Amino acid sequence: MKAVLAGTVIAEADDSDLIPIEGNWYFPLSSVKEGVLVESPTPYTCPWKGEAQYYSAVVDGETHVDAAWGYPNPYATAFERLGKDISGHIAFSPDVEVGP
Repeated sequence: MKAVLAGTVIAEADDSDLIPIEGNWYFPLSSVKEGVLVESPTPYTCPWKGEAQYYSAVVDGETHVDAAWGYPNPYATAFERLGKDISGHIAFSPDVEVGP
């Protein structure tokens, strides 16, 4: 599966490494191209996943604000609900095309 932003592949991972959650595919952070993500100060807390870390993506010198997010320290309820550790994964905003 690939994540494409502004015509550039910014992440690529095997389907078996992805975690589907609420209509989003969570990619391993290690699958994101180096230098693309920059931490964003945007605050958000999911009631069952925990405090989110948003990221802006830089592609061809253009910054795409809040193009991705993840949960670096998920709540125990996330583990209970998903049966997986999502701490090393991120999802992408609708501006990012995710597909085969």
